[in-house]
Amino acid sequence: MTELRVSHLIDEADEMLDNKFHIGSYCLFMNTDDIQDILSKIRAILPEEIKTAEMILKRRDDIYMEAQSRADRIISEAQTTAANILSESELIRAVREKAAKIQEQVKESCEEMKNKATEEAENIRRTAIKEAMETKEGAQAYAEEVLNNLDRNIEEIHRIVKNGQDYLTSQKGRRRETVNREAAKVYAE
Repeated sequence: MTELRVSHLIDEADEMLDNKFHIGSYCLFMNTDDIQDILSKIRAILPEEIKTAEMILKRRDDIYMEAQSRADRIISEAQTTAANILSESELIRAVREKAAKIQEQVKESCEEMKNKATEEAENIRRTAIKEAMETKEGAQAYAEEVLNNLDRNIEEIHRIVKNGQDYLTSQKGRRRETVNREAAKVYAE
């Protein structure tokens, strides 16, 4: 009889109650012994069913606690993983930001170096042009001075040559006079 369940016995008792006779406001049962027998079986089975129910409830509570513990562990692991991923992503983001800053600094340094090199090249070009102009002006001034000196020297030489020619011409005239005087003396003698 332990195989019978309480709910089955209650169903049987319910069925018997449905088969009762009514007389006025009173209810008469056909077989009260059968109902008594079913209630006794219920009383006998009930403690065992309660134990089984309690074991089932305990097992259910254990399963719930185990499931809750697993869920808590999974949530904790997920939070740890999420924190690690977040930390890694923050690290990656920080590395990317640092790389972007370094790249920007390199660009700025290159641009600054380019500008400085361009400025220095422009200064060198200006200085070279200025020095070339000064050298050209100096060379022209020197050439002009040399030509002026040469012109003065040529004029001086020309004057000396002219004086020499004049002197020679005057000497020639004197010699002729001397020769003529001497020849006149020789003829006169």
